[in-house]
Amino acid sequence: MTDTAELQRRTAQLLADHPPATTGRLDFLKARFDAGLAWVHYPEGLGGLGAPRSLQAVVDAELEAAGAPDNDPRRIGIGLGMAAPTILKYGTDEQKQRFLRPLWTGEEVWCQLFSEPGAGSDLAALGTRAVREDGGDWIVNGQKVWTSSAHVARWAILIARTDPDVPKHAGITYFLCDMTDPGVEVRPLRQITGEAEFNEVFLTGVRIPDTRRLGEVGAGWRVAQTTLNNERVAIGGMRLPREGGMIGPVARTWRERPELRTHDLHQRLLKLWVEAEVARLTGERLRQQLASGQPGPEGAGMKLAFARLNQEISGLEVELRGEEGLLYDDWTMRRPELVDFTGRDAGYRYLRSKGNSIEGGTSEVLLNIVAERVLGLPSEPRTDKDVAWKDLAR
Repeated sequence: MTDTAELQRRTAQLLADHPPATTGRLDFLKARFDAGLAWVHYPEGLGGLGAPRSLQAVVDAELEAAGAPDNDPRRIGIGLGMAAPTILKYGTDEQKQRFLRPLWTGEEVWCQLFSEPGAGSDLAALGTRAVREDGGDWIVNGQKVWTSSAHVARWAILIARTDPDVPKHAGITYFLCDMTDPGVEVRPLRQITGEAEFNEVFLTGVRIPDTRRLGEVGAGWRVAQTTLNNERVAIGGMRLPREGGMIGPVARTWRERPELRTHDLHQRLLKLWVEAEVARLTGERLRQQLASGQPGPEGAGMKLAFARLNQEISGLEVELRGEEGLLYDDWTMRRPELVDFTGRDAGYRYLRSKGNSIEGGTSEVLLNIVAERVLGLPSEPRTDKDVAWKDLAR
């Protein structure tokens, strides 16, 4: 039985065998994974010890106190938060052994090839086709869009249509795509912030071996639900300290710049501060619930709150700063490896937060999920439920 004392002992042994001060960063991360201290709730041999998820905090605290390096989770968030739990649940033993270690250490960055120009909110309407050859490989053709980190990713989680003759949810299959393969073209999409942190991806005759299929043929929608549920938790339920995230810069400005204060802004800031703290504590509760299984539709509620709060808080910050809030630091076209909400100015936060209600599932779609799957309300009428994908109007 792995308990707190045992994890502390294993962590101390890791630090003794691989002192952070004299061990290379990547070597230390590999040793941590092999010791089962990467994500302790994963199985032994896959970076874990089969321990309760809640005990991960014990390991993290010990390693942080010792000055050990982390795996830069913001840079590899798609791999950690979406690809890894899906591979763990649906992958073969060979796939788990091949992909989980370099994913966790950050040696291989992942991206997500889901949304398409004609299939965003209605993701199941996707049209990217995967056709299987006699030899067993799949040939993929299509276009994906809003793909964060595609310009730095080695691997992608990909869903494609493998059977157009059945209803849209039934004819999808899930693949692991090598972004360095011939036929994969990544083009930047410049955003309102001036940056191009995400991309559009064109797939032309891309060959994917059947050994890189995740789950059964035609079961891709069910596999994708694991990815999407984890994505919403990763976006909306990230661990933050008090006044972490967007509320932090606003609170600091309020304390440091008394000349900017007004009664109205004070009341609004108090309201948003309380809501941000409630959301933070709710996220902590949700993460504790995850210890007993996979995330469910409750993550959609956290993602909704995350988007609304970020937009309201960043709007308040711009107002609080007055004329300063209208300034913008840099419109240079860049292709960053991660999104840094607190490392830029108020103008950046205001503009970038507009995407929070779109990425990871639009707020409108998530409201439906909460209504139907959490509150148990009747689902919206669907006229396409039994119609083959090829016969849908497009």
